[in-house]
Amino acid sequence: MLLGHVARNQSRTLHTVRDLALESGLPVPTVGKLLRILQQGGFLVSHRGIKGGYSLARDAQEISVSDIIAAIEGPVALTDCSTDVICDFERGCPVKHNQQIINRVVKGALEKLTLYDLVHPLQVTAIKISNGNFIPTLSLTSGRTQ
Repeated sequence: MLLGHVARNQSRTLHTVRDLALESGLPVPTVGKLLRILQQGGFLVSHRGIKGGYSLARDAQEISVSDIIAAIEGPVALTDCSTDVICDFERGCPVKHNQQIINRVVKGALEKLTLYDLVHPLQVTAIKISNGNFIPTLSLTSGRTQ
């Protein structure tokens, strides 16, 4: 959300912790902590001084949603068995392989979506598959295609 405020208001050169707290409705300490994490992740640049603040380190089209999630939450994983974590039930687990495939698909979709996409209108469309059912897909109305 904070990166969205910065990306949507790029005409404003720098964004302060206080301004972003007001815009987002989050407490100032929370915003400060998140901005430091996002800076360490390489998404923001900090500018010190009286007129300091934060700006995007890269263009919004170059920042994937997957990378943002990983910086704040850790690697994208729907379940522990989607990763290399070994659990007590792994030997007899009938779904581990499929969970890993599903996780790769979700992660791939999040890697294709960018911060730019988050701050521009998306539309859900549907594709008819061979059995006659429809599956939802994203359509980007901002002119960017996937």
